[in-house]
Amino acid sequence: MNIHEYQAKQILKNYGAPVSEGRIVLRAEDAKTAAGELEGPIWVVKAQIHAGGRGKGKFLEPEAGTTGGVRISKSASSAAEEAQKMLGRTLVTHQTGNKGKPVGRVYIEQGADISSEFYLAALVDRNTSRIAFVSSTEGGMDIEEVAKNTPEKIKTFTIDPASGLSSFHGRAIAFSLNLKGKQIKQCVSLVSTLYKIFLETDCEMLEINPLILTKDGDLNCLDCKMAFDSNALYRQPSILSLRDESEEDPKELAASKFDLNYIALDGEIGCMVNGAGLAMATMDIIKYFGSEPANFLDVGGAATKEKVTEAFKIITADKNVKGILVNIFGGIMRCDVIAEGVVSAVKEVGLKVPLVVRLEGTNVDLGKEIINKSGLNVIAADNLGDAANKIVKEVKNGN
Repeated sequence: MNIHEYQAKQILKNYGAPVSEGRIVLRAEDAKTAAGELEGPIWVVKAQIHAGGRGKGKFLEPEAGTTGGVRISKSASSAAEEAQKMLGRTLVTHQTGNKGKPVGRVYIEQGADISSEFYLAALVDRNTSRIAFVSSTEGGMDIEEVAKNTPEKIKTFTIDPASGLSSFHGRAIAFSLNLKGKQIKQCVSLVSTLYKIFLETDCEMLEINPLILTKDGDLNCLDCKMAFDSNALYRQPSILSLRDESEEDPKELAASKFDLNYIALDGEIGCMVNGAGLAMATMDIIKYFGSEPANFLDVGGAATKEKVTEAFKIITADKNVKGILVNIFGGIMRCDVIAEGVVSAVKEVGLKVPLVVRLEGTNVDLGKEIINKSGLNVIAADNLGDAANKIVKEVKNGN
């Protein structure tokens, strides 16, 4: 689960990390008051969406102005005007796609006198199965670009869970950023704070870009992104309360309410599979036969008829779907339950695109019998290759 910058900064502030003063604006009429509560002389106005590249982004509506989603003002009134221009408009960045994202929140922050910009992040390193800190002297730009062009400027420090974090890690990071004097002590303290936040809130990623050094020689977290382990949210009610459902894909949001693992993609063949590995293999073989999957959907091993019905509804709600492939290997999941769910869903929402069903495993004969007696126009498949080949042909013939 992702949260907004202003929410991440409030968490940083609660733990004692250095951040600038700021105010969130949800309504245009509140912008002037919010900006007036900050001292200036510089105000920074930031659109709040779950996507990077806001500063270089562009709004679809000309009323929003020609500059991006991060703007600098030299007066409170000007900052308020910029916030009002952004609210309700659609911001397009390299991460949003051409459709962009509507801006429902704007953060007005007190400006900072910047001497240097750095990159600092804590994340889960899958290669070492440890929490790692990543640092770079090239802050204020996409870390992907740094990795591509100057990878030697990125340093990684992993934390052994047996011994935990020590001041040594903080000093090593400080030296990697060429910090000196009191800045080293500040960096050690900041790294310790970030590590504590990471553990206590079940973070998956905590990124500060840029981490700045002010003209006064102090470190400050100028921007922050946080992502949290969705499987741990049951024990993080304060984090869960920060969820902004308007930033999420409606289909993915609906799926989460039924405990379905669903991710929307850009293809044309909807997939319903049980098991993440089988789902990945199904998407791969669809691509192999010349088409693209429209989603990743794992109904899990304990799916009920109702969950399968909802999963089918979510797939058919995608206007890009021109065919559906149901691929079930019944281990824990029974094929008859899947079959009942498919039949129930088709009868409820209708079927306007080709449907190929491949069942194998527990109660497979009963599942096939349910499908065959349903009267549905379903294409049966004997194996995964046969299923993928058939649905791709149906879709291409239909075009």
